[in-house]
Amino acid sequence: MTDQHDHDGPDAALRADIRRLGTLLGQTLARQEGRPLLDLVEEIRAQVRSDAPAAAQRLAGLDVTTGTKLARAFSTYFHLANITEQVHRARDLRRRRAMHGGWLDQAARMIAERGVPAEEIAAVARRLAVRPVFTAHPTEAARRSILSKLRAVADELDAETANAILYGASDEGPANRRLAELLDLMWQTDELRLDRPDPTDEARNAIYYLRDLYAEAAPQVLDDLADTLRTLGVETSPTARPLTFGTWIGGDRDGNPFVTPAVTREVLRIQHEHGIEATEKAMDTLIREVSVSRRLRAVSLDLSASLAADLDALPELAPRFRRVNAEEPYRLKARCVKAKLANTRERLRTGTAHVPGRDYRGSAELIADLELLRASLARNSGQLTAVGRLASTIRTVSAFGLHLATMDVREHAEAHHAVLAQLYTAVGEVSDYPSLSRLERTKLLADELTGRRPLSTLDTPLTENARKTFDVFAAIREAQDRFGTEVIESYIISMTLGVDDVLAAVVLAREAGLIDVHSGRARIGFVPLLETPAELNAGGELLDELLSLPAYRALVAARGTCRR
Repeated sequence: MTDQHDHDGPDAALRADIRRLGTLLGQTLARQEGRPLLDLVEEIRAQVRSDAPAAAQRLAGLDVTTGTKLARAFSTYFHLANITEQVHRARDLRRRRAMHGGWLDQAARMIAERGVPAEEIAAVARRLAVRPVFTAHPTEAARRSILSKLRAVADELDAETANAILYGASDEGPANRRLAELLDLMWQTDELRLDRPDPTDEARNAIYYLRDLYAEAAPQVLDDLADTLRTLGVETSPTARPLTFGTWIGGDRDGNPFVTPAVTREVLRIQHEHGIEATEKAMDTLIREVSVSRRLRAVSLDLSASLAADLDALPELAPRFRRVNAEEPYRLKARCVKAKLANTRERLRTGTAHVPGRDYRGSAELIADLELLRASLARNSGQLTAVGRLASTIRTVSAFGLHLATMDVREHAEAHHAVLAQLYTAVGEVSDYPSLSRLERTKLLADELTGRRPLSTLDTPLTENARKTFDVFAAIREAQDRFGTEVIESYIISMTLGVDDVLAAVVLAREAGLIDVHSGRARIGFVPLLETPAELNAGGELLDELLSLPAYRALVAARGTCRR
């Protein structure tokens, strides 16, 4: 499979690599399926360019087996072309950065040229909060077996370029053999799952990318941002969170009956399983690198006291580590962090209670442990490591936490009204809730929000769908208790058309104990999703109406007091 339309120009190297991979793929087809399949691929390629109707007629006459192999051949080719383009785009970005600086450098030059005061830059930096979100598309969840092989192809192309820079032009033979091996494996790997992917499959697919970001891209971006701000006279705390990640996977219930409260819990458990593993690898790096001896450099009293408490609370820490790292407090503290991470994994597996000092719930305690290491180094001749490896690790952990991405829960507005109709019928107050106007529902729900009585009990009868919707709020509370409050922060109401649509979700959250107007408790925020032009245009009016309600305004204020 080759492309004959090759010309000199800025994309010549890209086209050459695509052509090369196409040739190797053609060899794979001939080797694995026989020459006739390769001949058919080339025939269809030529016909599509010269005579599309003839190509369509030819395709219509193929048997299912041959057609499937043909489709796989073209699909594999396009996968390879896409990954090659990504490799070359990244290569071009690195080249431009080396010549002209990255976009952060360019922004910093513009800021410096305009004479923006450091205080103003620092104020803006403190408010910086970017959160890319993985949305839910379960039918598009590619198999990680394919993704990992495409990544291996990309790594091979990158390594080949790096070697050429270091050692000059070299024989492509070894690289081609490795690429041919990967293509054979790709061809022998089924792209299709045996059954329909479920939300947990999709979660694992997203985790593939999140783990990749955790290992390389995110730390580099965060370090570059900190370095750039430093050149502008602004020192940022490593615990700041200018970048975090979000996900709808496992929480987006709108239109997907397979996203149950149990699925939400399982997806969060899977995210933590991988988040803990990624953090353990970060601790391994600290153990390997930060080998400072207390016989050569002093250690802060805070770190010494914390380490002593850890050693008392973690009797399972191996005697060997206690002995060989006895005079290396930073290594020993990092090993204690690893022990707590292992205990956290076990706690989440068994569903037992959080024990402060033995495991972590959320990332706050973990970051506090890492901050002790950094602060002690900074005060005891380890400033370079404090602003280097330790600061980078803390920035990464702050961005991902143990959960990797914060989950948003989403449900259609009408689903909440369906639950409330049954609850009000059960208490005998409103016999025909669906017939109420939006204004009447708004008044009813606003009054309910300011009241103190429970609207539901454990045995309130609900239909199956209503029970699933209602139980999601209890699942959110349980998830926050189990994993930490940062795992779910927002509840999204899709197809919001009025204030009553938001209040309906708020009242159900109150029933689950997530919010309480009177005590100022607001464990989640509410996000009206305006999806029609009319509602977008009226968005300002809707927010004005919401915030004019004292009870809702109190919840917004409560959220503000618990967030940076």
